[in-house]
Amino acid sequence: MIAYTSSFIDRQILSLLVEPIRTDLNISDTQFSLLAGLAFSLFYTLMGVPLARLADRGSRRLIIGIGIVVWSVMTVCCGLANSFWALFAARVGVGIGEAALSPAAYSMISDYFPPRMRARALAVYSMGPYIGAGLALMIGGGVIDMIAQHGTLTLPLVGEMAPWQQTFVLVGLPGLLIAALFLIVREPPRHGLVKADRNAGVMKFMWSRKTTFYAMILGFSIFGIAGISYLAWIPAVLIRQHEWTASQVGFTYGAVLLLAATPGVLVGGWLSDWLAARGRKDAPLYAAIIGLVCSIPFAIATPLMPDATLTVASLAGFSFFAGVMNSLPATSLQSVAPNQFRAQVTAIYFLIGNLISLAGGPTIVAAISDGLLGGPEKIGLSLAIVSGVCITVASLILIRTLPHFRASVDEAQQWQGEH
Repeated sequence: MIAYTSSFIDRQILSLLVEPIRTDLNISDTQFSLLAGLAFSLFYTLMGVPLARLADRGSRRLIIGIGIVVWSVMTVCCGLANSFWALFAARVGVGIGEAALSPAAYSMISDYFPPRMRARALAVYSMGPYIGAGLALMIGGGVIDMIAQHGTLTLPLVGEMAPWQQTFVLVGLPGLLIAALFLIVREPPRHGLVKADRNAGVMKFMWSRKTTFYAMILGFSIFGIAGISYLAWIPAVLIRQHEWTASQVGFTYGAVLLLAATPGVLVGGWLSDWLAARGRKDAPLYAAIIGLVCSIPFAIATPLMPDATLTVASLAGFSFFAGVMNSLPATSLQSVAPNQFRAQVTAIYFLIGNLISLAGGPTIVAAISDGLLGGPEKIGLSLAIVSGVCITVASLILIRTLPHFRASVDEAQQWQGEH
């Protein structure tokens, strides 16, 4: 969880350094968007599958440790970059390093804990993004301002470092300490190795059970369109409709993620384990559906509220219920995947989910606002429409998947015993 939190701080800090980077490197908004989006997300998504294949066959602890070293060193390299392409290459390295973490981590945690405790354990890990993003938004600006007050720093061999470069070095170096922690992490024994399909590839295994695996991945990915759209456009709603400053938005949204979304993640894990203890074979998927359905009214209402206080209150409600289902997609997939495919199944889910949500979400909201509703001032209405439709469709897909998921759980119990 600490590693996951660190990865999100390293990932998010770039968004707080837009203006000094643009000025010093003389780059355009389009070039900056490539640094924030394509350079990181493309390689983060694509490298996840081959790294997950290694994790399913070798030491997950070692792969995670190396990944942390890579993304931490590459974050420091962002601070040493003095051109667009140097910074682009460093961001690619950050993406590749971070791709090693989650598939291997989900697989390890699933072996550390028996099924009756697994959802809560995975929920603790899944708090990382909300804590990392929340801290980056809440205190990142203050740290950057503090560094900026000290001005340019001159170091031997390196030369002059602008405040934005010092920021990257400051957030990157602690990752090496986190990597060192993995020297004392125990690699758990693998549980639930399937004998049939041992020589089959993960794609063949998943395709033969497509009504479970791909239906779940599709449903959760469609929800991802709403989730990514909120991250992208709620700041614009608060700024355009309620005349907030960027710093107000950053601090408030960070607080909402920390104080509403993070507890929601823990509640989701607890709810899944509670349902499982009462005999529901489909507990993680059923709990995720509860979270999704409960989030719908908040998703629609938040960008339509008449004042900022109500907007933030409704945003907290949406963030809580979105948090409830946050760890449950991976929990659901882990519970029906054999051990030798767990990391790869997670990576494939991230690949498909990121392609659908990142490619679709923010762009669809903007296109509807600009093309159908009359311009930027209608971004809130567009966000309400897209979020409401997507979460409803996602819920219906997952509800239809429940009987197929239960059948897959029955199959998995033949080769996944309690441990």
